[in-house]
Amino acid sequence: MFVLDSRLQQDSLVLGDFPLSRVLLSKDANYPWFILVPRRVGVSELFDLSQEDQAQLWTETTYLAEMLKGEFAADKMNVATLGNVVSQLHMHVIVRQHGDAAWPAPVWGKVPALEYTPDQLDAIRQRLRARLDDRYQEA
Repeated sequence: MFVLDSRLQQDSLVLGDFPLSRVLLSKDANYPWFILVPRRVGVSELFDLSQEDQAQLWTETTYLAEMLKGEFAADKMNVATLGNVVSQLHMHVIVRQHGDAAWPAPVWGKVPALEYTPDQLDAIRQRLRARLDDRYQEA
């Protein structure tokens, strides 16, 4: 049974699901920072997924990244799997803009996380609802 890693539970909010992946929002309002977690047990590397799931994860990642780039006027999209702290496979999809809190450095540990307000969270949920199709199911 799929269980979200406790660190991801602590550091993010569940927004919804794609066919393969749980869609999370990092609890850091400095950047629109989304995380996709394939709902598969015991997967820590991309190559641990079946070829079909690898293709599906890439499809979901690309779909989300393209939408976010337009919706948030990104100068650059950062897309990465690292897993040095959280071994459960997860894909970071981060909107970057010239002049954001960490630009041009990586976002990790550059500045303290900024908490989302309830209005900001509601706005993000509305933006996703308006832009994503029926492949996305809101939590």
